[in-house]
Amino acid sequence: MEWKGRRQSGNVEDARGSGPVRGGMGGNPFGRGGGFRIPTGGGGRGGGMSIGTIIFLVVIYFVLKMMGIDMLQVLDGGQSTGGYEQTQSQSPQGSAQEEETKAFVSTVLAETEDTWNGIFQAGGETYVEPKLVLFRDGINSACGMASSASGPFYCPGDQKVYLDMAFFDELAQKFEASGDFAEAYVIAHEVGHHVQNLLGILPKVNAQRQRMSEADSNLMSIRVELQADCFAGIWGKYTEQKGLLEQGDLEEALNAATQIGDDTLQKRTQGYVVPESFNHGTSAQRATWFKRGFDSGKLSACDTFNSNI
Repeated sequence: MEWKGRRQSGNVEDARGSGPVRGGMGGNPFGRGGGFRIPTGGGGRGGGMSIGTIIFLVVIYFVLKMMGIDMLQVLDGGQSTGGYEQTQSQSPQGSAQEEETKAFVSTVLAETEDTWNGIFQAGGETYVEPKLVLFRDGINSACGMASSASGPFYCPGDQKVYLDMAFFDELAQKFEASGDFAEAYVIAHEVGHHVQNLLGILPKVNAQRQRMSEADSNLMSIRVELQADCFAGIWGKYTEQKGLLEQGDLEEALNAATQIGDDTLQKRTQGYVVPESFNHGTSAQRATWFKRGFDSGKLSACDTFNSNI
């Protein structure tokens, strides 16, 4: 994908060095009515320390303090000047690879903004651009606490996409889905959930799922995820029309969609599949709906709720 030298979005929030960011609502981001994520086989919630562990750490801190060792300064490289407030005010810097990843993410987000601003304007509507939060290890969103194991996710509560900086390495190494357009597909998929939210689809679906059995709720979740894949395909179509796609890019995205299908993930992690537990769609379904959006470039082609998926 030809992305260097293009506009970068100003809607990227860099939370890599700030620790968990306060959110407005609690709860599990991946339960019914919560966040919408790329599945990774990991859990959805961050862990916590027990009271005993906290007391033990406090005792250790004061023992070291009496010995003349200030762990706050040690952890801060000997230059602690206020901790949290200073960390928040500075722009965190990572490795050269991380900084390039940030530039790439900002550029892809800008391309999604161009695509959906145009589509919404053509329909007489206004596209409200989402924020994208980059983080390391863990984050507290308006949908609850999430760890890097959660994978990228969209939270309707604050209209933000969350992306751990290490995920793209995992995508290439663990899921065998390398390539910049595979990475771009992941971002476009989560933005697709934001589009669903703006169109009123997510609120309606979440209300329905609260009254459904687990099996019916999973099926509804699959339809939501496949539509987000189709919306990502629409973005891919507009990107192709700009002449930004390189040879093999489409195949990268289709491979990524295939590698994170429920059946493929279950075979990889447990050696067998349980179809009734699927909640994102099979590999074939995910690739098919991305390609449908890519081929048509139209919202009308992405009605997974009135189609035989």
